[in-house]
Amino acid sequence: MQAQQFGASAAKVGQVVIAPLFAEEQWPLYQQVVRKGRADIALLELMNDLRLTGIWQSKRFDLSGFSGGAQFAHRFAMLYPNLVKSLSVTSAGWYTFPDASPFPYGLGKRDGRKDDWGPQMESRLHEFLQIPLNIAVGSLDGERDSNTRSGTEIDHQQGANRIDRAHQWEKALLKAARERRLPVPDVRIMELPESGHDFIECVKKGGLVDFLMSDRSIERSEGLTNRRANRLSSKAARASECQSLNT
Repeated sequence: MQAQQFGASAAKVGQVVIAPLFAEEQWPLYQQVVRKGRADIALLELMNDLRLTGIWQSKRFDLSGFSGGAQFAHRFAMLYPNLVKSLSVTSAGWYTFPDASPFPYGLGKRDGRKDDWGPQMESRLHEFLQIPLNIAVGSLDGERDSNTRSGTEIDHQQGANRIDRAHQWEKALLKAARERRLPVPDVRIMELPESGHDFIECVKKGGLVDFLMSDRSIERSEGLTNRRANRLSSKAARASECQSLNT
């Protein structure tokens, strides 16, 4: 269903839509990427098979996910930033933050565990922060449910609902880049109008596909033009004020 919504727009720009299905029986908790079944390895093997058959040729790919898929997508990108050309996450219930909280809440090591997934992601964070990123969430998606992982600690870290958490994650990424003296990440965030936690609603009413498929270079150019116009307008206003004071 999700692939069909993206198919027409992708075809116009010559892109192929690949939609893996992680069945719960084989990949429980696939959202956390490295849990039982290793959904990350499954995706790596799928992309390799598609290269061998000629369906896909590039090493890097655009990665997008909705809800649980958004959780998987951003954690996969944190673990394999060299493979992700651009990242889009929509309506994630919760996120892995670029802080010292134990993985999967942050990038810190978990007490009593031998794995080091968080520290591995931390070591690649500078690459992850260079990936163009779209964050989207329905403007009506403020209800708490079992998939938002509510609790005192996570609510304090991320916010109370999907809307708060999307904005908090964006702020955390920008802060992480500043602290590491990295370039400002190319992050866009949008609250999709008239949309709750429903993919079709986000597409039909919220304009999700248009947002994700829009040309970032045009937006950056328009943003730069607007900022220049605002500066010129401010200078003109100050000049007018000075002239008024001198007359």
